[in-house]
Amino acid sequence: MRTGELGFWWRSLGGPPPPRAPLPGPLEADVAIVGAGFTGLWTAYYLKRARPALRIVVLEAEQAGFGASGRNGGWVSGFFSGPARAYARGGGPGRYLRLQRAMFETVGEIARVAAEHSIDADLVHGGNLTVALDRAQLTRLREALAAERELGLGEEDVRELGAEELAGRVRVAGALGAAFSPHVARVHPAKLVRGLAATVEGLGVAIHERTPVEEILPGRARTARGEVAAPWVVRATEGYTAGLRGQRRALVPMNSSMVITEPLPEEAWERIGWRGAETIGDGAHVYVYLQRTPDGRIAIGGRGVPYRYGSRTDGRGETAERTVASLRAKLAEMFPATAGCDLDHAWSGVLGVPRDWCPSVVAHPSRGLAAAGGYVGEGVAAANLAGRTLRDLILGDRTELTELPWVGRTPRRWEPEPLRFAAIHAVYGLYRRADAAERRSGRPSRLGALVDALSGRE
Repeated sequence: MRTGELGFWWRSLGGPPPPRAPLPGPLEADVAIVGAGFTGLWTAYYLKRARPALRIVVLEAEQAGFGASGRNGGWVSGFFSGPARAYARGGGPGRYLRLQRAMFETVGEIARVAAEHSIDADLVHGGNLTVALDRAQLTRLREALAAERELGLGEEDVRELGAEELAGRVRVAGALGAAFSPHVARVHPAKLVRGLAATVEGLGVAIHERTPVEEILPGRARTARGEVAAPWVVRATEGYTAGLRGQRRALVPMNSSMVITEPLPEEAWERIGWRGAETIGDGAHVYVYLQRTPDGRIAIGGRGVPYRYGSRTDGRGETAERTVASLRAKLAEMFPATAGCDLDHAWSGVLGVPRDWCPSVVAHPSRGLAAAGGYVGEGVAAANLAGRTLRDLILGDRTELTELPWVGRTPRRWEPEPLRFAAIHAVYGLYRRADAAERRSGRPSRLGALVDALSGRE
């Protein structure tokens, strides 16, 4: 089994493409974008399509798609993190529902753009299954469904499957049922981000790699190679935001890890089923997420070591042996047919988490500064919606997107160290205890609910 190397997705493409040229020196532009992940690239794409004459420069510390955009679980999810009440304030459930509907539509928008530009990213709109692996998870699943009905989501958006109906789609050992939503697609993330970067370049956007930005200020992005001066500077750095001067406590780089199997033999698939392209997650507090790849592998991810002291990131994605062992065990628990199968690759990466667990899009015309992020792992789709919203905000257009309730939110900053480190590790330690208690008792854990409330996740 290989580990790190930016992960299996990039390795399956023969590695990242040759690096693009770094910033040649001081430049002037109409829009400077810091970060060449999905947020930065989608923002550049939609701005350039709307105003072809704009001079847009994207500055990237490593290479396009180096971070979570090229390492994630391959879910184009129409859902997003954070409690609905956080988006409903000041306008009731209708405000939240508008944002949720916009996210649902985003899944199709990504597929549309990929088709328009012939980006082959293995994208299949197969939906998602959240499976309940014990009675406590089933109870919480039903409570979540009831809450979603109250907010305005119907059977066509998310519905319960009984154990027998679930088994007709996929046979997950011990599963008591599931929630199914059609608003999720499977994708090969590195193919998508690679194709999007090439498309953006083809439109005339300059992408400068190996150009770390040290500081973002009104009207300029500072690098060791010179400044890029622009009326608008967009921060699109997600899990790497803490590396910018003055931004250490804005977003926490939360670690997530993945393993992927070798292609499974046909007899294993006969036992598993899963002939569709649904993504799968479980209902635990410390959950896992899975996809079946077109060549018959299973990729599974989870938190592992959630956070490194001082908001450090490891860069190349090396993964601890105990994390690999934990994911391997979870995979075999859910799909016993995989117990004797080899793992091909393990890797890790960071995602951006705001203090209130809710993503946001902001733009300040008086300062010429804009930003989006804090997707908490749902960024493959959310970054597209953010890119379209930033387009409208930067161009000064008032649209339905600019009125969505995630626009203009400014979460409070994370606590300083060592409180930040202690709190995050305590939260995940307590969640693991809650999951263990639920497996024993079959009842939802009061501890889990308490930690949800204290951490702001619910």
